Amino acid sequence: MADTRLHELADRYWAFQREEFPLIGIQAGQPAAGDLLLRDAPADHLRRAAWADRVLPELDAIDPRGLDSGDRTTHALLRRELAAYGELVACGGHLRPSLYPMGPDFKLTCWASATVLSNLPEARRYLARLSAVPAALAGLCETLRAGRERGFRYPQLVIDRAVAQVRGSLAVPVAEHPFALPLRRMAGRIAARAPVVEQGLALINDQIYPALQAYANFLARELREGTRTSVACTDDIDGDAHYRFLVAQATTLELSPKEIHALGLAEVDRISARMLTVAAAAGWPGDLPGYRASLQADPSQYATSADMLRTEMEVLCKRIDARIPEFFGRLPRATFGVNSIPVAISEKMPPAYAQPNPADGSAAGVLWITSVPGKLPRYAHAPIVLHDAWPGHLMQMALTQEMKHLPPFRRYGAHRYAACLKGWALYCEQLGAEMGLYDTPEKRYGRLEMEMWRAVRLVVDTGLHALGWSGERAVAFFEKHMSMPRSTVEAEVDCHVAMPAQALAYQLGNLKFREIRQRAEEALGDGFDLRRFHDALLALGPVPLRMLEGLMADWTARQTVRAA
Repeated sequence: MADTRLHELADRYWAFQREEFPLIGIQAGQPAAGDLLLRDAPADHLRRAAWADRVLPELDAIDPRGLDSGDRTTHALLRRELAAYGELVACGGHLRPSLYPMGPDFKLTCWASATVLSNLPEARRYLARLSAVPAALAGLCETLRAGRERGFRYPQLVIDRAVAQVRGSLAVPVAEHPFALPLRRMAGRIAARAPVVEQGLALINDQIYPALQAYANFLARELREGTRTSVACTDDIDGDAHYRFLVAQATTLELSPKEIHALGLAEVDRISARMLTVAAAAGWPGDLPGYRASLQADPSQYATSADMLRTEMEVLCKRIDARIPEFFGRLPRATFGVNSIPVAISEKMPPAYAQPNPADGSAAGVLWITSVPGKLPRYAHAPIVLHDAWPGHLMQMALTQEMKHLPPFRRYGAHRYAACLKGWALYCEQLGAEMGLYDTPEKRYGRLEMEMWRAVRLVVDTGLHALGWSGERAVAFFEKHMSMPRSTVEAEVDCHVAMPAQALAYQLGNLKFREIRQRAEEALGDGFDLRRFHDALLALGPVPLRMLEGLMADWTARQTVRAA
């Protein structure tokens, strides 16, 4: 049974999100009226929490027991998201935002990279939005100052990495910066638009670069003063509450850090046993470290240039595309491409990441690939593509955007359910076995290494932030269980320090997706249809894992009745 009050609240919440988080509205093709891109001043966070506090009683006045399944889900998600605004302020999380690697500079360059300018009005609005960047960065600095006044202190290495990332982006010539990319693409299509392109390049040079430099200087001088050498989130004021909040948001499960740590250790042991089997098949019986070392030292496992690496990944993407219809009945209209992360920042960035397509169809999604071939060996290519491109992140996000049966805040707010998003992407890596992509010991090891990476994250993140681990111990644990180069491992650990709990989402989500599929297969037997199963999963949109489990149990029960 539909409830118009719920639908009205959902619409109001979406309008609120578009206004408060402009990049979400832009990505959805439904931008707010102004030209702001980021709203991260202290007053912004307090205003959001106050708005949510006023709306929650309206939501609670609607009895979810009288709603149909879809509206009950919407009701539960609305409640969870509205409550989170107050919880963030209560633990002081709003005054210690993430600065690295996905800080404000990263978010802005992702927005610019995905922007396509089709006419002069769009170009002029793009310049107006760029003009608002200096004020947005100033607002963020105000928030960081307020956090310092409360006594919050970032780990020193986080500030150093954030500064290096911003300054690395400023080492790129203005005309080659992602901010200039939409203008260059437009100029390439229509030469008559050259004056607005020149105006934009001057704006980037005269306003954006100085604002980013000022932001980097603020981090390096004012915020770095008094930073702590310890790395645990829990070492800060109210750190335990902050970490618990982050864990709950990332995992959507009721697990303590100690429980997650123990599960991670068990997963490391399970995957290690499977790796030993692969190593034996490759001629290294009982010697997993020796096999790992041989892979690391094998030059045939690495592309010789960034261009070669990108080309190889493009070819693999098309090979996987040909198999997708065997596993999915519904496919998105959106497409995607492959591009290289700039050399200047590749060393401190992950081997790959996904940039979803804008919902208005103005640009394709992008699979960003490192420009450092040593960070992405060939035995890891298939799981990376399956995870970040299709059928992983880029496909799931594109499909979700097209699901008009979902309210907008669910279609475009998928990032709030990381365990569902990242768990799905990791689950997709294993689909490569069913596609026949892991046809050598090296490739089978590569798939297991990618899963081991996420299992190790469960151990390392909780170790660093809840169990007193040092950065050196975390690096040593990674090196014991993986064949990653040390520089990659160190960058990974730095990301754990900078983004507490974020990495917990992957393997916890993966295990839940596998469990849900296993239950459906056991219940339906010969009647299990993988394409229908996947379509049903994705049609729900990203949701908390327990909710996903319950909704798919209902779906399985309906299939059982239908088959009877």
